[in-house]
Amino acid sequence: MVISGRVPLLLLLGLAAVVLRPQPGTVLLWLLGVVLVIGADLLLTPRPATLRTSRREPGTVRLGDPATASLLVANEGTRGVRVQVRDAWQPSAGATANRHRLRLPAGEQRRLTTPLLPRRRGDLHAAGVTVRSWGPLGLAGLQRTYDVPGTVRALPPFESRKHLPSRLARLRDLDGRAAVRVRGQGTEFDSLREYVRGDDVRSIDWRASARTAHVVVRTWQPERDRRVVIVLDTSRTSAGRVARAVGEDAADGMPRLDAAMDAALLLGALASRAGDRIDFLAGDRRVRARQRVHGVRDVAARLQEQMADLDPVLVEADWDALAGAVQGLGRQRALVVLLTALEPSAIADGLLPVLPTLTRHHRVVLASVRDPELGRLSDLGSVARPTADDVYDAAAAQHELERRSRMREVLAGLGVDVVDADAAQLPPALADHYLHLKAQGLL
Repeated sequence: MVISGRVPLLLLLGLAAVVLRPQPGTVLLWLLGVVLVIGADLLLTPRPATLRTSRREPGTVRLGDPATASLLVANEGTRGVRVQVRDAWQPSAGATANRHRLRLPAGEQRRLTTPLLPRRRGDLHAAGVTVRSWGPLGLAGLQRTYDVPGTVRALPPFESRKHLPSRLARLRDLDGRAAVRVRGQGTEFDSLREYVRGDDVRSIDWRASARTAHVVVRTWQPERDRRVVIVLDTSRTSAGRVARAVGEDAADGMPRLDAAMDAALLLGALASRAGDRIDFLAGDRRVRARQRVHGVRDVAARLQEQMADLDPVLVEADWDALAGAVQGLGRQRALVVLLTALEPSAIADGLLPVLPTLTRHHRVVLASVRDPELGRLSDLGSVARPTADDVYDAAAAQHELERRSRMREVLAGLGVDVVDADAAQLPPALADHYLHLKAQGLL
């Protein structure tokens, strides 16, 4: 049972009766009358059980894009009802304007819509539908909450999709060149053409030249149908928040994991258009997601589905297990992209021991989300009047940058390429590095 704001107003009207007849019995009679009126209104209130509710699933949406929850309310009773319906969702679903007032005649139904704006990835669930039915006087009502399941699945936003057209244009230019003069691993024979000055003499086809009046050279094109293995680190280092650019507050930025996902999506979409086969792994102490997306038209959509439920786990990464999972995908040489933080202590303790095994069989690239705050703190020239705290911050930031630089040199010595960029710049930087490797025939 619930009461409305009209009940206190009705009680206040009793002050007029008390002024006209200031006796204790007047107060009691007025209170008794109010209780009787409320009771009569409650008896005439239609039961919420006469309403049937059903839901249309909102489906899938990218994080940050609006969605709509649709609720169908049908009156199966013999009387019209005046109800208030609240379609509740968990807070991260971003439900707004979810309280609906309506009059519903007997035998009719209405569709109610609630705007949603998801604020986190994954499956976001409805919390219940509360129906409040009011009596004819609007003084009292009956309320009941129903469990009406509903789920909206929020996928990673893939903000770097805007970089895809320009990279695809470069890829088409790479595939359509008349000749690739760099002979090396990862190139395929394309065709024969007449020699021109500047061609690599090692490309001359002597047998074909002997059958013609001109010197003939082989032309090459980047090899297709290569394997690209994307490994996403979901350990503690992926939980830190970083600014998207210099000057932005890290609290307003994004988790490293989300920035790494964006880079993985752009690389996966680009590599699939290049005809390469994509394998995806994510994990920390254990493998959290595993997907082979060969021959799929929209690779990014499939990867988004796999990434939707991934969250940072506050444990150290078990790189032995992750490297074993990479090896379990096949012995064929592949481009292995490790999306993890360039944190010297974490890499030295966990990743370095397994890198020789990976580099022996694969081309390895480490892609890291750089925190622009380190560069800002290390630059005392941007501070008008530096204090002692500013000097200590700059010294600590510079020390960390030097440690990262030394770690890059160690990784380079092991044959690992390092792509270290801000959250907004990492996806295009990783895509450009992939195109560079493909153009050089190094995959």
